[in-house]
Amino acid sequence: MSLRNYLDKIRPNFQEGGKLHAFKSVFDGFESFLYVPNDTSKHGASIHDAIDSKRIMSFVVIALLPALLFGMYNVGYQNYKMAGMLEQATFWQMFEFGFLAVLPKLLVSYIVGLGIEFAWAQYKGEEIQEGYLVTGIIIPLIIPVNTPLWILALAVAFAVIFAKEIFGGTGMNIFNVALVARAFLFFSYPSKMAGDLSVWVAQHPILGLGCNLQNADALSGATPLGDAAKGAFDSMPSLCDSILGFIPGSVGETSVIAIAIGAIILLVTNIASWKTMLSVFLGGGIVGALFHLANPTQTLEWYQQLVIGGFAFGAVFMATDPVTSARTETGKWIYGFLIGAMTIVIRVLNPGYPEGMMLSILLMNMFAPLIDYCVVQRNISRRTKRTLNTLNNNND
Repeated sequence: MSLRNYLDKIRPNFQEGGKLHAFKSVFDGFESFLYVPNDTSKHGASIHDAIDSKRIMSFVVIALLPALLFGMYNVGYQNYKMAGMLEQATFWQMFEFGFLAVLPKLLVSYIVGLGIEFAWAQYKGEEIQEGYLVTGIIIPLIIPVNTPLWILALAVAFAVIFAKEIFGGTGMNIFNVALVARAFLFFSYPSKMAGDLSVWVAQHPILGLGCNLQNADALSGATPLGDAAKGAFDSMPSLCDSILGFIPGSVGETSVIAIAIGAIILLVTNIASWKTMLSVFLGGGIVGALFHLANPTQTLEWYQQLVIGGFAFGAVFMATDPVTSARTETGKWIYGFLIGAMTIVIRVLNPGYPEGMMLSILLMNMFAPLIDYCVVQRNISRRTKRTLNTLNNNND
C-alpha cells in the first residue's frame, strides 16, 4: 500500500466524528507537508500559482543548506585549529565533529518550536502552518555553538509564543521570529552570547571526535568583530579567510561564499527581493566608507565590515523576510539601506555591542509598515496632483 493510499484510509479517523478528531490539525499538518492538499476553494475567485507557502519554505531551507553544512565543518575546523591538531585531522573528522555539535541544537529548535506550533493549532482548532520550517533552521545558525540546549529551548519558546503566535501565527508577525530568539538570548544570557573564543569554539570531544580545549590558552582571544571593537586590527583574520569562512563566529554566519550560494538560490527562485538584499550592502558599504574616511586608524575598511559577523547572513536571509520587511518597491530600497547603515553605526559607535545586524533588522521591522505607508501616500499624492493638472489643462 502506498503512503498516499494509507493516508486516505486513516483520514476518516481524524474527521469530524472520528475517534481521533482531536488530532485533526496534526494529521493535516503531516499530510500537507508530504503532499499538496486536494481541497479547493468553493466560493469566490481564486488565483492559482506554481508557488505556495510550502514551496517557498522548502526553497529557503535549501538555500540555507550551504551555510549549515559549511558551519558544521567550521565548528570542527576551529576546534582542531585551537588544539593545534589541524594537520592531523581529516576533512571528515572535522565535519563529523561539527555535525554532532550542531545536530542537538537543530533537534531542540524543531522539537520545541514545532511542538508549540502543534499545540497551539490543536488548542485553536486551526491548520498547522509551515512557517517554522525556516525559523527552526535559522535559529541554530545565528547562535554560538556552545549555547546550552536548555537556554536555546527557552529562547525558541519565547520567540514562537510572543513574537509569532500572539500576533496570529505565520504571516502575521511584525518581528523576525529567529532574531527575537537571538535577542532573548543576548539580553537574558549575555555571557553565553558574547565574549572570548570560549563562547564561539566547541571545547569538548564528542564520541571520540574533536579535542578537549577546556584549558587551552588560545580561547582567551576574541572574534574578528571583538578585535575590531577594541581596535586590535593586527589580530584580524585575512580577507580571504573572512570570505571563505574559516573564522570563529555563529554557526552559519562565517562563510560569505556559502551565504552567496544561498542568495543566488533565493534570487533565481524569486523568493527574496534583490532590491532589499542589495540595498543592505549599499547602506553598509557607504556608511562604512564614510566612517573609515573620517577615522582611518580606528575603523575597518568598508568591505571588511560586509564580510565579518552576521552582516551577509542577515542581509540575505533575514532582512529579506517577506513577512516583516517592506513590501513596496521603493520601500525595499529605503528599508534595506537603513538596515545596512544602522548596522555599521552600531558597530562603530557602540563597542559594547560589536555586531549590530540583529538590532538593526528588528528596529526596521518595526518601521517597515510606516515606510510602506509613506511610499503609498506619496504615490497617491503624485497621482492626485497629476490628475488635477490634467483636468485643469483640459478645462483650459
